[in-house]
Amino acid sequence: MKIREILNSVKHRPWELPSGKYKFYQEWNKAVFLHWQVDFNILRDLVPEELEIDLYEGKPWVSIVAFTMENVRPRVLPAFPPVSNFDEINIRTYVKSQNKGGVYFLSIEAGKKASTWLAKTISELPYRFSHIKRTSNTLNSNNPDYHDELSIEYNVLEDKPDKPHLDKFLTERYALFQNSSTGINKYEIHHLEWPINNIEIRQLSVNYSRFKGLINGNPEIAHYSSGVKVLAWDREKLKIKR
Repeated sequence: MKIREILNSVKHRPWELPSGKYKFYQEWNKAVFLHWQVDFNILRDLVPEELEIDLYEGKPWVSIVAFTMENVRPRVLPAFPPVSNFDEINIRTYVKSQNKGGVYFLSIEAGKKASTWLAKTISELPYRFSHIKRTSNTLNSNNPDYHDELSIEYNVLEDKPDKPHLDKFLTERYALFQNSSTGINKYEIHHLEWPINNIEIRQLSVNYSRFKGLINGNPEIAHYSSGVKVLAWDREKLKIKR
């Protein structure tokens, strides 16, 4: 699908497209979503006080999303595959600010050192390098500095043409809020709705010592998606009313 068609497909969005031209194009492909319902008080200590934790039926959620980032590029430049394509794992929760629901990253890992440095420098997001290996139905990640490990073996099952409301709550997010050294940054994005498949998790091992109180056992919900093409606008400094 061409970028113009993506920009014209907006009925699924909860608010209008941002003004001005998008700044970056990227693809989030072969995504595995793992979702846990978590304890509010533990999560509250990990999220900046300026952001409201977004709840579904009174409960907060945390997700691990593992995918392959491809064709990352500025709007006016071509992609450079040695840097533009890499595997990523993020651990995210769901927040709100100024009547917009988005995500907040507790952790972001990238599988290439050069891509990690560039993404962190350009975006101010807290990227760090991890050793990530991926096949068609497995993913293994190791970060010796943080003692973080993730291992998944899965089978992709039938698609889900009709997504429950909770599935949309956990996947359809069009903003990102992240703290930096100078405050909270807001990033607006746009893509078509995620195509979602059911997934069979054959083996899962999660060991993130910083999040032991949040992520335990098997996830309540899991999804797979072939991916989306994403348009991202430049970051804005969030103006917090006090």
